[in-house]
Amino acid sequence: MSQEIRNLEPQALWNKFADLNAVPRPSKKEDRVIAFMKDFGSKLGLETFEDEIRNVIIRKPATAGMENRKMVTLQGHLDMVHQKNNDTVFDFDTQGIDMYVDGDWVRAKGTTLGADNGLGVAAIMAILESTDIPHPAIEALFTIDEETGMTGAFHLEADILQGEILLNLDTEEDNEIGIGCAGGIDVTAIAEYDEEPTSEGSVGYTITVKGLKGGHSGMDIHRGLGNANKIMNRILFDAFDDFGLQIATIKGGSLRNAIPRESVAEVIIASVYDEAFVFDMQQVVNEVKNELKTMEPNLEVVFEKMKKTPKSVMPSMAQHYFVRSMYAAHNGVYSMSADFDNLVETSNNIAIVTVGEGKLEVKCLTRSSVETAKYDLGMSLQSAFELMGCEVEVGGAYPGWTPNPESAILAVLLPIYERLHDDKPNVAACHAGLECGILGVNYPDMDMISFGPTILGAHSPDERASISSSQKFWKFLVAVLAEIPVKK
Repeated sequence: MSQEIRNLEPQALWNKFADLNAVPRPSKKEDRVIAFMKDFGSKLGLETFEDEIRNVIIRKPATAGMENRKMVTLQGHLDMVHQKNNDTVFDFDTQGIDMYVDGDWVRAKGTTLGADNGLGVAAIMAILESTDIPHPAIEALFTIDEETGMTGAFHLEADILQGEILLNLDTEEDNEIGIGCAGGIDVTAIAEYDEEPTSEGSVGYTITVKGLKGGHSGMDIHRGLGNANKIMNRILFDAFDDFGLQIATIKGGSLRNAIPRESVAEVIIASVYDEAFVFDMQQVVNEVKNELKTMEPNLEVVFEKMKKTPKSVMPSMAQHYFVRSMYAAHNGVYSMSADFDNLVETSNNIAIVTVGEGKLEVKCLTRSSVETAKYDLGMSLQSAFELMGCEVEVGGAYPGWTPNPESAILAVLLPIYERLHDDKPNVAACHAGLECGILGVNYPDMDMISFGPTILGAHSPDERASISSSQKFWKFLVAVLAEIPVKK
């Protein structure tokens, strides 16, 4: 890891981020980072413990003169999204993130950076370790498995937290103060089919969709980015109708909360159509490229003839229903909020598609800031997939965080921000899933707010954190802790 990261200002923040990023921390495999965090708290001589679901809680007394202020819970999640470029050789289970400085940005070499939510966690660590920053009594809550299930937040018991105010440090625009977020549900469609032998006189092709930007399936869903699964289905749909193409396998996407960047399909066609197939499909590819040329200039679709033709494929009738259901299933923004300008209300990400060996599976993440709308879109997707004979499971639901413009802690933050930056912040709800909504179920009286540094490209290898923004975020956090209201 480059020493230049540790030399960045504020060093207290960046050194903790470098320490954290040296620890592998994939979602659902947080053993090492949990041990790391418990060791960190214990070495500081602070009350440190792990709850039943394996969240880590560290408590620090108030600094001198701040004992009469309300206790603050600082909250972030320990896990990170693991995505890498196809040509990057990297083992997320054993390696720390390899970071470098690129102008005003900190990036990782071919992988996600882990700034989501590593910078928030690092900031909390720096506050816990500090000896010269005024603050009230602090309770640090480090949750697990936020990215794939919100597991830590869901299973946090109602009698553990003691804070009256919660500062969630997981927002990704430094001019935004978050007061609400979307909830979500997982929609999963599963079906089995009887494979049939490949017809004689067939040739096999591997079709690869790649070069897409990917991104966060909530924060980036409105940007018009390409979805590799939908692009692949468009190609397969046309080739099936025009040339009788049959699918052997598909593997597209890897995480529900990441817009899929790549998809690979193995297919067959009758050899008589060989030349016409490649020529005509290139016309379809050019149409897609033209539609996405502004947002996805690096999109590639590659057709490679296989040395060995697949031995078995999906039957034509099963494929007929599959490609049509995939076409009908909504992807992207479904509706915009009528209450907040430029806020996506409801959306869906067709995140993962796998086909092969007589089984198919489609995984979606549906989000909405309106509970009924979330389930309405979920039912729309369920209907599309059931029409092709799938069993559909709608589960993993988590609630949104209802905006509270009258929040008392918001009234504290606004003048601090304006004083520091001579500008007003954007007070907003976001379309991502924050843990505040879930935590609020067991802690309904806790006053919650969210803010953080600017992070772009989260959930993709293009993830990057602004250095100047991190300085702004740190200055704001320190100022907020100094002005926490007194207890009533």
